[in-house]
Amino acid sequence: MNGRYFLDTNIFVYTFDPVDRIKREKARELVNDALTGNQGIISWQVVQEFLNVAQRKLLVPFSPADCASYLNDVLAPLCEVFPSVELYRKSLEIYERERFSFYDCLIVAAAIEAGCKTLFTEDMQAGRHISGLVLRSPFQAVKGKG
Repeated sequence: MNGRYFLDTNIFVYTFDPVDRIKREKARELVNDALTGNQGIISWQVVQEFLNVAQRKLLVPFSPADCASYLNDVLAPLCEVFPSVELYRKSLEIYERERFSFYDCLIVAAAIEAGCKTLFTEDMQAGRHISGLVLRSPFQAVKGKG
């Protein structure tokens, strides 16, 4: 992968998808590359969103101990962007221009603040360019459940 990239929450959720093996493997590859290549990052928002989903919406919900382990081993090493008034201002500017949900604008703003070239997400419009950031779906070419 060329340049810094940002992983949206849905990438982490797909690493536990029991149905779609192809998406699960692609998501795991992205997370592993982020951990080993020092190019992939996340924000505090991805941490809290994932931990919420992990405890409530996964087929096998995480226990508090599972959450702590995943936080220490996966999420914390990737987390580089934290809340600030400037991040909220940037999110509001993006919201006014792009009309994504405010929470999606926070993700975009965090990726831009971190100097990322790519935001991997399934929730926003793939191929869109925002302030030097390209939104990409890592699953776009993926077909079927595998």
